[in-house]
Amino acid sequence: MAILGNIVKQAIKLGDKLIDLEKGHQAQQATLRHLLNYARFTAIGRAYDFEDILKSDDLEAAFREALPYFSYEEINQKYWQPLREGKINQSWLGSPDYFALSSGTTGKESKRIPVTQEMLDSIQRAGRLQILALNELDLPADFFEKEILMLSSSVDLKKHKGFLEGEISGISASTIPFWFRSYYRPGEEIASINDWDKRVERIAKEAPKWDIGAISGIPSWVELMLEKIIQHHKVDHIHQVWPNLEVYTSGGVAFSPYEKSFRQKLGRPIHVLDTYLASEGYLATQLDPKSEGMRLLLDNGVYYEFVPHKAEHIDESGKVKPSARALNISEVEEDEEYVLIISTNAGAWRYMIGDTVKIIDKEKAEIQITGRTKFFLNKVGSQLSVQKIDAAIKALESAEDLSIKEYTVSAQRNEEGEFEHYWYLGLDERTAVSAEKMASRLDEYLQEANKNYKVARNKALKGLRVTALDADTFYDWNDHQKKKGGQVKMEKVMGDEQFAKWQDFLEQQS
Repeated sequence: MAILGNIVKQAIKLGDKLIDLEKGHQAQQATLRHLLNYARFTAIGRAYDFEDILKSDDLEAAFREALPYFSYEEINQKYWQPLREGKINQSWLGSPDYFALSSGTTGKESKRIPVTQEMLDSIQRAGRLQILALNELDLPADFFEKEILMLSSSVDLKKHKGFLEGEISGISASTIPFWFRSYYRPGEEIASINDWDKRVERIAKEAPKWDIGAISGIPSWVELMLEKIIQHHKVDHIHQVWPNLEVYTSGGVAFSPYEKSFRQKLGRPIHVLDTYLASEGYLATQLDPKSEGMRLLLDNGVYYEFVPHKAEHIDESGKVKPSARALNISEVEEDEEYVLIISTNAGAWRYMIGDTVKIIDKEKAEIQITGRTKFFLNKVGSQLSVQKIDAAIKALESAEDLSIKEYTVSAQRNEEGEFEHYWYLGLDERTAVSAEKMASRLDEYLQEANKNYKVARNKALKGLRVTALDADTFYDWNDHQKKKGGQVKMEKVMGDEQFAKWQDFLEQQS
């Protein structure tokens, strides 16, 4: 039976359908009520009197007033760490079977985030909705007979204190429905290999045996996998190995910075769809192939709040200040950037997930991920988000015909004690374009496109420097930190401590 035909039939059988857009806010209110009602007898429910909140005439306002914002460190110490010590009913009823290890973007110890059965059900439902969206693409009929390769972290989950632990992509892959397993690649055996390089070596070796129609995974690691396959089989592009590849579902980070080099690995254009699967839940997915945004899943176990991404609302560590007022989905404005706050059916409450998003279509609740609150370059008032930096990178690529696969930026004092932005660019190949010319291009673009940057350049920010590196240096950096593959993302903006480690690493490589 055709793979998507089988999946779509399952989705229809389970009653999945797109939410009525006019009822998005009502769906969010119903979601919040369900979450509060389900957790009212938990430790956090009693501490913040969820039963009293549920009696309020304005549920969302009462919720905002009663609960503070929670960072990972705060909610983990009070409610999630006791779960791992054997307590139950902490921030969600019962006890989870899984904890997702969030690799993060620093060398610090991984976060451990509870994954409940309700959350897994929500993830599977979101996946089915996106498969329904594939039906809207202009795909050949035989696509529905092809296999899907999920480049996840290892599905060999580790048992720790009675719980199974792994990255969320590995947990999701290990719990896929039985009817999907025969179409899933690379298959459980290869997906269980913990060493990322060895796993990709096996994928490269086995690749010609598979008839892949779709791939999913984080862009940087999927692109690296494609390179390994191309090199292993001595071909020019991936379509010589997988001629029926039609769809790539991206996730974890914005695809745009990787688009140029990614498409160079292809023999012809394919459809690219974005997803937003975080360790805390499946938050959004691209349901309209013609749109540039992802649809927030408003009736799928997550309640969303939005704090305007402005310097006065964010402290130096990237956390939302207690005084900052959050907005609900009906109060946001298009083309504005917000810090995303979530409450979920895995026991996260007013949780600062650390991502920033832009509302690009309020009626459809469509967003774009613009960066991380910690990846906000504002030491001297430049107010550069990752999205603005990404745009500058794309402008440089276009102007100088470059392929920049990775980058990182930091604001540091130069030899004279003045602040400069230090840019490290990971290039696909050597270029005759000088570092000085690249710096000039970036500086000109940013001054023209961003008024805050221009103001900073005329005051405390003396300029920017560019260092061109081989793109593999960035992968070696992740390996050096024992963070490679899976959900790992390169830090786009570095603070002082991490930048010092980065410079030490580069000196060791020279």
